[in-house]
Amino acid sequence: MSEPDVLLRARELTRRWGGLIALNKVSLELERCSVHAVIGPNGAGKSTLINVLSGEIDPSSGKIELLGQDVTSWTQPRRARAGLGRSYQRNTIYPTFSVLENCRLAAQMRVPKPWAFWQDAQACPVSSQVAHEVAARTGLAKLLERTAGLLSHGQKRQLEIAMCLATGPEVLLLDEPLAGMGAEETERMLMLLAELKRDHAILLVEHDMDAVFRIADRITVMVNGAVIASGSPALVRGNAAVRVAYLGEQGDEH
Repeated sequence: MSEPDVLLRARELTRRWGGLIALNKVSLELERCSVHAVIGPNGAGKSTLINVLSGEIDPSSGKIELLGQDVTSWTQPRRARAGLGRSYQRNTIYPTFSVLENCRLAAQMRVPKPWAFWQDAQACPVSSQVAHEVAARTGLAKLLERTAGLLSHGQKRQLEIAMCLATGPEVLLLDEPLAGMGAEETERMLMLLAELKRDHAILLVEHDMDAVFRIADRITVMVNGAVIASGSPALVRGNAAVRVAYLGEQGDEH
């Protein structure tokens, strides 16, 4: 049996804020063609973990490897160019631009070049092609001319993922992509995530436990900045420490 294709590896990541330890020796691996969910109560360190992995925050100690390279000291833009994409809890789209324009702008970041101020960005065939491809992949092909700010909440989350895909990532860090969605929008997003995992490694931070246990291949549970359990959904669901510390169940009183 071949070794799993690990695209992102974190080794004992620690982040301190003065006397507060937001991350405490967190280790995990993201494999291609899989969804690795990170769950835990508020304040567990989940968003800090994504911010450290993406390069937005420097770790106090530990190591991060992306596609076999040590990227611990790399900036966020450099990691993005190397194949790391992320979404945020809050939408980061350009609300006054169309869906197509949002995707095109993201695609232009893929290969930075000195655009001449007189050159129409629409004249770039590569970014336009990529924009159409990612919009189609995320279910937005019929909404290309729609102003982004007029999209539904779920469609805005789809657009953010489309913009992320336009940069050409192999690893996706998705911070609560299902937040605020109704049942129909959630179902659409889960179908998209299932399709995306065919050729990506996905880290999913999410509070919707039903969705997590449906889509995740592996789950890591964090409490107070530390990992208390990690493994298959079945293993995590049956872990007594997880049930007590996170799922709210009481221990055996007998």
